[in-house]
Amino acid sequence: MQPGFARLPSLNALRVFEVVARHLNFRIASEELGVTQAAVAQQIRGLEAGLEVRLFERLPRGLALTDAGRSYSESVRRALAMIDEATRLLRPIPSQLTVSVTPTFASKWLIPKLGNFAESNPQIDLRLLASERICHFQTDGVDLAVRYGRPPFGVGLNVELLMEQHIVAVASPALLRGKGMPDSFEALQRFVALHDAHNFWPEFTATVFHERPSPTSRNLHFNQTSLAIEAAIGGQGITLASHAFVKDDIAAGRLVQVFAQQLHLNKAFYLVWPRKAPEAEALGVVRQWLKSQAAKG
Repeated sequence: MQPGFARLPSLNALRVFEVVARHLNFRIASEELGVTQAAVAQQIRGLEAGLEVRLFERLPRGLALTDAGRSYSESVRRALAMIDEATRLLRPIPSQLTVSVTPTFASKWLIPKLGNFAESNPQIDLRLLASERICHFQTDGVDLAVRYGRPPFGVGLNVELLMEQHIVAVASPALLRGKGMPDSFEALQRFVALHDAHNFWPEFTATVFHERPSPTSRNLHFNQTSLAIEAAIGGQGITLASHAFVKDDIAAGRLVQVFAQQLHLNKAFYLVWPRKAPEAEALGVVRQWLKSQAAKG
């Protein structure tokens, strides 16, 4: 006598089938699952072969469910939802949620606010993955990411604006007391220009001084904005950074905004997360909290 459920397809194949049936597109399904299109197609072929039933019609543009596939997808979706619910009930509270951010976003904006989040949401175990590398949601175990740029950021992803980018020039008060405020392009030449990987200086000086794209002949370059900000706090020169990243340092007197002008960019910070169902309640809580913090300026 065979053990119970011996004839069931693999759970992984059923999960792949549910995603493909929802999107009717191998490419979008592969993005959500974090595997190649070829791997998705292989799972579907193997499932159809094992069931001896055709689940999809292959069309010139995408896929369509057969009658058998449509009926099977509804049953599989209900079954997976029941398994998901049963699994969530087994998990101890607090629930875990991983957010991917850049190191600068983490150190200069997010981390100073986390105590407030932990006190208000003890049921959520929030985890940060700080990396310059663009995360892969499935393979990195990431639930939510903060990305800088302009959408779209990829297929199968939800995107929501978090905050605009406004670039300001900042320096330490001690440096400005010693060298004076650079109220002209010539006066700016007395300072070292501190650069990050974005290199906003040419565009910024063109905005402030008009036809003067080069800030100064003396430059220091850093691969992270947070390092350039720390160098500015240490009196090494003037750097450019998002106002959101230096707001607290300006308020504390560690930095001074050198010019009244700001550089307004067509790129911004966005919240990005996989387009999948069902969505965890903790994800909605974290998204709303991040947006409320950004709205405070």
